[in-house]
Amino acid sequence: MAEMTRRRGLTGYLLLVPGVVWLALFFVIPFYSLVAASLFDPGGSVFSGYEMTWHVQNYWDALKEYGKPNSWSDWGPLLRSFWYAGLSTVICLVLGYVLAYAIAFKAGRWKNLMLVLVIAPFFTSFLVRTLAWKLILGDDGPVVSVLQAVHILGADGRLLATPVAVIAGIVYNFLPFMVLPLYASLDKIDHRLIEASGDLYANPFVGFFKVTWPLSLPGVVSGTLLTFIPAAGDYINAQLLGSTNQRMIGNVIQNLFTDANDYPAAAALSMILMVVIIAMVLFYVRRAGTEELL
Repeated sequence: MAEMTRRRGLTGYLLLVPGVVWLALFFVIPFYSLVAASLFDPGGSVFSGYEMTWHVQNYWDALKEYGKPNSWSDWGPLLRSFWYAGLSTVICLVLGYVLAYAIAFKAGRWKNLMLVLVIAPFFTSFLVRTLAWKLILGDDGPVVSVLQAVHILGADGRLLATPVAVIAGIVYNFLPFMVLPLYASLDKIDHRLIEASGDLYANPFVGFFKVTWPLSLPGVVSGTLLTFIPAAGDYINAQLLGSTNQRMIGNVIQNLFTDANDYPAAAALSMILMVVIIAMVLFYVRRAGTEELL
């Protein structure tokens, strides 16, 4: 009996080996490499090599260069990234909640079809979807033509290379990440609870905020995190739909790695972005009262 118990214990540890190896190869080692690169001597280069000097000043230099606002109208890439990601997340929450609510409670036999339509964009490349929005929002595209016809935009008005285009691209690309968690939470709500609120003379508005909204909070928290985190580090939408005035921190990191070959600064910015996002997520989850999601 003792031998059988010992073998069962070993079996559990052996089943963990593939996951541990995967995490070591694709998380621990790359993370260590990123931390080490952020502490390299900034005087090195890809040609002469870098030396580990524990140069913490890289972080301060990166914050001074890209983290502080340049003016009231220019927030700098880091703050701009959080602003674009936050606003896009709010828009996705409003649009996604309405859509998820309709699928969960009103779709009926069309529920599966609507869910397929939500995830259908994933069958197309992220890059292709963003390029499609470049055509839609182009100066000769249908959106600009309609807005000019109703005099919302002037004759020379445009949407491309503006914050509107970048945020529209982020909302479109990350909306499914909001809809699916919201649908999962809403679909699990017992309809009898909603009916009970009506039996207790609550109007639909009060019943929603007293019953439906609290019960869907796990989906709201999951959806906002799944939307905000990748949106804050995104650079494709700003690259294709924006201009240098709409650069996000992801664009800066990408340029430092590929064009400037400034690995210490790029790694330091990556670490700063990760630490700030983790701090914001911890604060948000605890304030939302859903610590069990961590």
